[in-house]
Amino acid sequence: MIMRPGQQLLLPANPVFIWFSLILALMGNMLMNMGLWGRAAWMPDLLAIALVFWSVHQPLRIGVGVAFAFGLVMDVHQGTLLGQHALAYTALGFGAIAVHRRLLWFPVPQQALQVFGLFLGAHLLQLIARMAVGGSFPGWDMVLAPVIEALLWPLASVLLLAPQRRAPNPDDNRPL
Repeated sequence: MIMRPGQQLLLPANPVFIWFSLILALMGNMLMNMGLWGRAAWMPDLLAIALVFWSVHQPLRIGVGVAFAFGLVMDVHQGTLLGQHALAYTALGFGAIAVHRRLLWFPVPQQALQVFGLFLGAHLLQLIARMAVGGSFPGWDMVLAPVIEALLWPLASVLLLAPQRRAPNPDDNRPL
């Protein structure tokens, strides 16, 4: 892949770190669901952010199957319709893999604008699945969740790419 001028060359991603970050995001979701706000509709889905991030940056390691499995875990944890999160996370994984080559050409703030559509679509899928079986409408504040998730995208990019960044070692004889 041809790199943009000024883009830093990254080290390979450590699979242990990838899985640790996904499990940490899962635990964060579980804690937020049991915490002060409960299952507030505006709460961001940290696991969705991590799944989209790793599906974009490591599509051969984290894909639709992993997203489906984490979705089932979230469904069981929340006691919701079985498959609601699984469907949304699977669609997120597929969408992220479909746009990952194009998305990586943009700077991080523009990436956040583009992944907003993925997050919005996932929340709409969850809403449609919930309403199809007679669930209640969570309220219009659910529109805040994809906005907050898109705003967290730059922070996730910095945190999850930090172990891959090389130490700055300027050398006139070595271009990389």
